Amino acid sequence: MRASQWEMALAVERALKNGRMLVAEAETGTGKSFAYLVPALASGMKIQVATGTRHLQDQLFHKDVPMIRSMLGQMHRVDLLKGRSNYLCLYRLDQGGHQMLSWQSDAAAEARYQHIRRWAGYTQRGDIAELGAVPETDVIWRSVTSTTENCLGNDCPRLTDCFVQKARKRAQEADLLVINHHLLWAHWALKADGLGELLPAADAVIIDEAHQFADAGLQFLGEHLASGALLELLDEVGASSLAPIRIALGQAIQIFMQHMQKHPGRIECRLVLGQDAEVNQAFAAIVDHYSQYCLAMVQTTLYETLAQPVREHMQDMLRLLQRFSVLDEQDSVMWLEVHRKGFTLHETRLDIASAFAQARKALRSNWIFTSATLSVAGNFDHFCRELALHDVDTHRWDSPFDHAQQALLFLPPAMPDPASPAYAPAVHALALDVVQMARGRTFLLFTSHQALRAAADYLRERTDYPLFVQGTQPQAALLEAFRASGCGVLLGTYSFWEGVDVRGEALSCVVIDKLPFASPGDPLTQARMRVLREKGLNPFVSFQLPQAVIALKQGAGRLIRDIHDRGVLVLCDPRLTQKPYGQQFLKSLPPMPLTRDISDVRQFFEN
Repeated sequence: MRASQWEMALAVERALKNGRMLVAEAETGTGKSFAYLVPALASGMKIQVATGTRHLQDQLFHKDVPMIRSMLGQMHRVDLLKGRSNYLCLYRLDQGGHQMLSWQSDAAAEARYQHIRRWAGYTQRGDIAELGAVPETDVIWRSVTSTTENCLGNDCPRLTDCFVQKARKRAQEADLLVINHHLLWAHWALKADGLGELLPAADAVIIDEAHQFADAGLQFLGEHLASGALLELLDEVGASSLAPIRIALGQAIQIFMQHMQKHPGRIECRLVLGQDAEVNQAFAAIVDHYSQYCLAMVQTTLYETLAQPVREHMQDMLRLLQRFSVLDEQDSVMWLEVHRKGFTLHETRLDIASAFAQARKALRSNWIFTSATLSVAGNFDHFCRELALHDVDTHRWDSPFDHAQQALLFLPPAMPDPASPAYAPAVHALALDVVQMARGRTFLLFTSHQALRAAADYLRERTDYPLFVQGTQPQAALLEAFRASGCGVLLGTYSFWEGVDVRGEALSCVVIDKLPFASPGDPLTQARMRVLREKGLNPFVSFQLPQAVIALKQGAGRLIRDIHDRGVLVLCDPRLTQKPYGQQFLKSLPPMPLTRDISDVRQFFEN
């Protein structure tokens, strides 16, 4: 084990033995997964490991844990548990397959469906991640997996074969259980509502990718309703006698969408439903038509044949629509986003700290938080404040990689102000120069899709290096094609800033267009800033700045992933040197030589 990895393992072991809460930042290359898994498996305790992504969840369970178990020579009971939508539903496969093909009737869809049918005959776990032939993002999975609303529960004829039930039973028996953040928040929400539990008791919980943990809570603790899901529910119910009301509801949604064209993106409901008469009237029509549908459905003979979860889901949707019509906000923010095919209503609870404090009190477990990016210039105050963590041990370990020899930080001089119309063209010209020097082999990371598209259009006409643009292929396929090219240029937004690992010469340069401050127009950002002001805090200092620093650390971390990697990090934003807060960003990056002379970049690539 590396020295830093050994030190972290000892810190985790002490925390488990002494019942101390630990916040541990271990930069890229430390080997933090092994550093917490070894003492966890050796402790003899019941432990849950929660990750931010399913990718890391699968890696821990299928790769890291088996390796450690063989090293320790112990036969611990280890298992993996995901959310319901990650498991094949045999009943829906039997009932819905042909109906699914009726609306996706092409040869490729039929081939994917047949892959699923064959796999269903031999899979032991039913985890859809097993079937590489059908990507997890494929819409086909929605027809052969279940949700809480459409699951038949104990009335299901395939209950004894249910993969979700089998997974939960194995979870109860596991010494170490690998889960994810969303499942943990879902467990607490059910427990708080007195509706049961998803997870067994644990002596300790280890939160990996902990910088995402509070945001996962924001996404989960609340409610949402998508217009598409509303119509899909009515189509699934299939009451032909109510078809005119269903058609009227669809038309009302289209009218609402037309009025919302003047309010694009994400916006607080009070700014549209509460202030725009046309939008409010269109939304009232949606509520009215859906209310009529529910009232008429209750009076049909079909209603009694519906599964109880389906009936409850219909009523929950009505309740939520009615709440949005009166904007009943209590310690939360109501907002909506409009997308190509419809809209989604969201109610998000803002006080994550108190929700987590209640969960900790109820579970009585020990807590360990770890990530490569938790501190701001070595300070953990922001992370601890987000979750109301007090009396905690904090440690950080620098990356074992030699950034002083392996990397170069380039801050281009004389860049325009990021708010200036001249900024994007300057970034494009700089990116082209750097791409040519690096002979491709570059990630261009952007803070907006608009900036990404503009840069892609510019480079497409001016470079012969292959471009791999987010949105043109699934992310995994895009990364594989980039690696295989050996000279590619990948353009991505936030989904490529973290969790992406490209080692070797295929990635030798990372260019970041702007400091990743959250959009001030985002409704969640606005609401969180408002709450902080009410508490007498400075939102920029206590929220916007630390969030941006951690995001930049993630993006910069894509560059050096191995002891043999070499590369240049280009940060285009002039605020790094022109604003006092720029030092917070620079102090949070790994120590590497800094230059403002582009000839140093050229020389680095020539050596």
